[in-house]
Amino acid sequence: MAYAALKLLITSVLIVLISEIGKRNAIAGAILASIPLVSVLAMIWLYIDTKDVEKIASLASGIVWLVLPSLVLFIALPLLLRRGVEFYLSLGISIALTVAAYFLMLEALKRFGLKL
Repeated sequence: MAYAALKLLITSVLIVLISEIGKRNAIAGAILASIPLVSVLAMIWLYIDTKDVEKIASLASGIVWLVLPSLVLFIALPLLLRRGVEFYLSLGISIALTVAAYFLMLEALKRFGLKL
């Protein structure tokens, strides 16, 4: 239980740190946020927990394919905000579009015989 709390604390601190840096310097925050910290942390925690490199390889392969639909959020959100759509509505629409893009990608991968 203490180990899970430590993982949660480290991960949370990184997210808050990036947010605070982003308040002061948007470019620095964007650079830090664009680094796949969540993915890297997930792979580190998975390795520490299992030592199973095949699971890590599968996770990394899945991440590669699912990065593409995640870009929908970062395209849709600034477009909506710059068109004057309120922040939370823009965020909700962007998330919904991203979820739809994930389902479309998973369906496309299945049709091409790729299984995550």
